[in-house]
Amino acid sequence: MAFLHSAAAAREIDRLATAALGGDGYRLMQRAGQAAWRVLLQRWPRAQRIVVACGSGNNGGDGYVLARLALQSGRQVRVVHPPGGGPRSGLAQRACTDYLAAGGHVELFPSPLDDADVLVDALFGIGLERAPKPEYAALVEALDQAEAPLFALDVPSGIDADRGCAPGVALHAGCTLQFIVEHVGLRTGIALDHVGELLLDTLDVDAAEYAETAPASATLLRADALRQWLLPRRRDTHKGESGRVLCIGGELGGGGAVLLCAEAALRAGAGLAIIATREAHVAAILARRPEVMVRAVHDAGGLSPLLANAGVVACGPGLGQQAWGESLFRAALASNRPLVLDADALNLLAASGLRPPADAILTPHPGEAARLLDTDIAGIQRDRFAAAAALAARYGCTVVLKGAGTIIASPGRIPAVLDAGNPGMATGGMGDLLTGTIAAARAQGLSAFEAACAGALLHSLAGDAAASEGGQRGLLPSDLLPWLRRLSNPEEA
Repeated sequence: MAFLHSAAAAREIDRLATAALGGDGYRLMQRAGQAAWRVLLQRWPRAQRIVVACGSGNNGGDGYVLARLALQSGRQVRVVHPPGGGPRSGLAQRACTDYLAAGGHVELFPSPLDDADVLVDALFGIGLERAPKPEYAALVEALDQAEAPLFALDVPSGIDADRGCAPGVALHAGCTLQFIVEHVGLRTGIALDHVGELLLDTLDVDAAEYAETAPASATLLRADALRQWLLPRRRDTHKGESGRVLCIGGELGGGGAVLLCAEAALRAGAGLAIIATREAHVAAILARRPEVMVRAVHDAGGLSPLLANAGVVACGPGLGQQAWGESLFRAALASNRPLVLDADALNLLAASGLRPPADAILTPHPGEAARLLDTDIAGIQRDRFAAAAALAARYGCTVVLKGAGTIIASPGRIPAVLDAGNPGMATGGMGDLLTGTIAAARAQGLSAFEAACAGALLHSLAGDAAASEGGQRGLLPSDLLPWLRRLSNPEEA
């Protein structure tokens, strides 16, 4: 587990670290330039012609330090900046002066970029919050269209380091080196298509020393986090300890969705999985998965005894939004059972104005999130962290905002972001699988937030493992089922 920081926190840590160094910010800038130069040498050891695009602030200063080091190593170095984009901060001016003193020179853009072996982006760093001005946008576009690999310092130019969006033009880096801390916005949304390989150099600064005044904005969940939640079982464990998951859904034509949910619950470790669905689906479900208990439910009254015996209720896969589905949804909401709500249950929730219990878990994709917040998808994707926080606040429960860089948010908790998942998982039925996986984690005794984190991480890791076998395109939800079982036993992996 790693910590992700906002731009404001990064600036504060930089300020405090500078003070600890006696107030000499140039020492940190030199460390940043040296760290970037080391990465460039490691990634592109044969590069002889290096072009560094420098902005006017301290990110540009980092670029000037790298340019000087490259020049002193015998490389051919050119620094370019847009008209009026020369160094303005005191540290950047000092770095530029040292570069010029070493024999370097600076060119104004437009300047040829097609003769470079590596292009270095040191234009904005964490300072960008709006679309680049035209003169900068032209340089960003030229860098992005050049054939040489792009190496971004701290943040790819055009990407908002807090929100992960691109307010205007943004370049696509092959590699991004972050300094001191990891930036929260680079782990979700459109930013993931721009950062390339994400690296971190702390510059010998321990951000934990400043956690009280510059706290992290989110945690990053990697595969090793599963071990804290999915513990080995006792030898005398019985199925009741692993929980009973009731999966509600499967309007006519939607039986596959609720079956995927139940299968995921079983593969992720639930002791029992029961499906409440339309009678037309019962025989087919039993033929496909005899381990699942299936009950035909005609109305909310028929659901009552199943709800009474459920440990966790997963409601929504294939549910539909007609009278049958709505009656079951309302019964589940009133059941006083831990809930995982997805798909049509979320659409019904948005339309009803009802509030789920505090220990419920909502799993919306951006479209469902937009309906829950009465906004549009663009608004959700423009600031996914704000959207997840708004959902958690409005509905008073845990939220899993799906998509690239899935975010888990809950009132009073620092949000979590998944460092797992791939584009192949953007296919019908993956959400049904996620619902069952989270419900299984909840049934095994985890809190709502822990279950959301563990289930979402397990699901995404299974997707990555399945994609590694046969590729992302054509990945099916059922391809993840064997991996859910393997990865839900991390002590055996």
